[in-house]
Amino acid sequence: MKKLNKKFCLAIAMAFLSIHQLFAQGAQVGINAATSSLTSYVDPMSTLILAIGAVVGLIGGVRVFIKWNSGDQDINKELMSWGGSCLFLVLVSVVIKAFFGV
Repeated sequence: MKKLNKKFCLAIAMAFLSIHQLFAQGAQVGINAATSSLTSYVDPMSTLILAIGAVVGLIGGVRVFIKWNSGDQDINKELMSWGGSCLFLVLVSVVIKAFFGV
């Protein structure tokens, strides 16, 4: 009876391991598909972020120019805030490409 019990346990363990292997292969295929799908969006998103940064830079440049011509003494604060936002958007675009390895 013990031999039968050992064989039964061994058969259950082998069945479990083979099923586990099948699930692992299916998960790997899914992960690879998700990775390729995600990396296909990286280039358009970084280009979009750069375009938004260019628009923010143009708007900021016009606002600083208007303040400068009106004689406002608080140009440095405006220049640093708009310049910082443009720099942030450009760096985000570069970091996203580097993070995903594209």
